Amino acid sequence: QRGFHMSGAAPFGFQLEPTTIQGIRTKMMKPDPETADIARLMFEMYAQPSTSFGDIARHFADEGILIYDKELTRGFISQMLRNPIYAQADLEMYEFFKNQGTVVINEAADFAGTNGCYLYQGRDVQARKNKHLKDQILVVAPSEGLVSADVWLRCRKKLMANTTFQNGRKAKNTWLAGKVKCGRCGYALMSVGNPSGVQYLRCSKRADNKSCPGCGTLRTREFEQFIYGEMVKKMAQFHTLTGKRETVNPKLTALKVELAHVEDEIEKLLNTLTGASAVLISYANTKIEELDAQRQTLSKEIAALSAESMSPEQIERLSVYLNRWEEIDFDDRRQVADSLISQIRATGECVAIEWKI
Repeated sequence: QRGFHMSGAAPFGFQLEPTTIQGIRTKMMKPDPETADIARLMFEMYAQPSTSFGDIARHFADEGILIYDKELTRGFISQMLRNPIYAQADLEMYEFFKNQGTVVINEAADFAGTNGCYLYQGRDVQARKNKHLKDQILVVAPSEGLVSADVWLRCRKKLMANTTFQNGRKAKNTWLAGKVKCGRCGYALMSVGNPSGVQYLRCSKRADNKSCPGCGTLRTREFEQFIYGEMVKKMAQFHTLTGKRETVNPKLTALKVELAHVEDEIEKLLNTLTGASAVLISYANTKIEELDAQRQTLSKEIAALSAESMSPEQIERLSVYLNRWEEIDFDDRRQVADSLISQIRATGECVAIEWKI
């Protein structure tokens, strides 16, 4: 009997070797000479239409091959076959994940048919992560895959054939997600829980490479209360101005749709940062910066158009929402913040709000 142990956190079939990526000392996954072939064989077997987990488990039991000194379990095989780290990810894989509603961080050109991928779960996905890939995050890994994308996809599609899909739910950490930036470096702030269950806002650049001193102590719930108070004050001033009656401006609608999309992308990325690896955080931050530049441009255009076209009805609706703040849901709060605020820069000492009105 041969028993294989897992080295550190490398998936079965890989081993970790020290390396340096972008000046960061880390470990790189390389095929493990002892187990890579076994991993490949499992994929090749399952890619055959009639092979079951049981068949694979029996085959290796007969061969006397153990993993973690235990017989191969169906659960182990199932998790392994779902992991895209094994695939030599190509364009077909890129399309497959895109079609499933996965947030694909890399450009299509990065799917060159060589490297594996990391798949990260957003917070709300956990319970159904095996069933569907919507709102999960896919990043091309620095390591090479063990099996062709074609074999990996045949396994994945077979695994999916007996599962049902449900819609992913958006992470609902704070209704300010995507709007709050670090007052020191301008990177996005993310809401992170500590063991006592209190949520704090943390600078994502500091989480990435420590080159920002961070935003100081900002408790998410207190900060939300503060911003709510500022919105109420702003609306009170605005009320004294007369809301002009305007026809609906189609350009404004189009810009708002685009902005909502960009903010959604930013929020999805923010939700991946908690507990992510340095490489993923770097990726996400670069992407957030690009999206944020887009967001600022859109916000400015929207602000210019909105000032001209906020109707009395809209002002009324926002006032009602602000008056019933405790009763309204997350999406409504987010909508109010969207209508009034283009962005917030904050530290523990100072908060600057860029208003749309």
